[in-house]
Amino acid sequence: MDFGFMAQTTVALLSGLPLTLELFVTSVLAGGVLAALLAWMRAGRVPGLSALAAAYVFVFRGTPLLVQLFLIYYGLSQFPEVRHSVAWPVLRDPFWCAVLALALNTGAYTSEIFRGALAAVPTGQVEAARACGMPRLTLLRRVVLPIALRQALPSYATEIILMTKATALASIVTLKETMFVAAKLNSETYRAIEVFLCAGAIYLVLNIAIARAVALLEWRLSPHLRRAPDALPGLDTPLELGTA
Repeated sequence: MDFGFMAQTTVALLSGLPLTLELFVTSVLAGGVLAALLAWMRAGRVPGLSALAAAYVFVFRGTPLLVQLFLIYYGLSQFPEVRHSVAWPVLRDPFWCAVLALALNTGAYTSEIFRGALAAVPTGQVEAARACGMPRLTLLRRVVLPIALRQALPSYATEIILMTKATALASIVTLKETMFVAAKLNSETYRAIEVFLCAGAIYLVLNIAIARAVALLEWRLSPHLRRAPDALPGLDTPLELGTA
């Protein structure tokens, strides 16, 4: 392998990294808001809303993300009502079509993560807070959400990493992100191993950084799981009675 060529390729691929990060951040934020709404609908006691959210999750988790992206980018433009609507300036832009597909997809998966985390909150802690007279919003902010967030973080970190890799599909709809640049370089040089090894290394480094950031957040939110400081010398020795 030509390491000089790989260094030049990495520099060229980094030109698409800002768009990859923009896609990733926008999609994850929008998907998180959607997931919170879906989790609230599933956890609520309104039968119609719960069934609607369950159907949404079933459809978007049961169909490939690539199919969803094609339906949004290529399919919606076939309807005159869409082309003449106020949403058309957004839906004709490949960036926002990709964001919409990614957000709708991750929202379905993340809503199940949030729903499971809310269900894992110990009932005893909720009842104890209510017994102390804690208002509902305070109970949600100080008891339910912190515990649920700690429960959701490991699974949510996996979903975030999957979303980072899923941004590579945006290259199919002409977005010049990292994978689009890699495919273009490969078509020009026919050196697939070096080009795609560099692209994979960029995604790997990005995912390592995301995983470490989530691990740090989980550590900060779990003070009871941190290692206790080492005892001072002599203080951990049991006291013997009768000694001088």
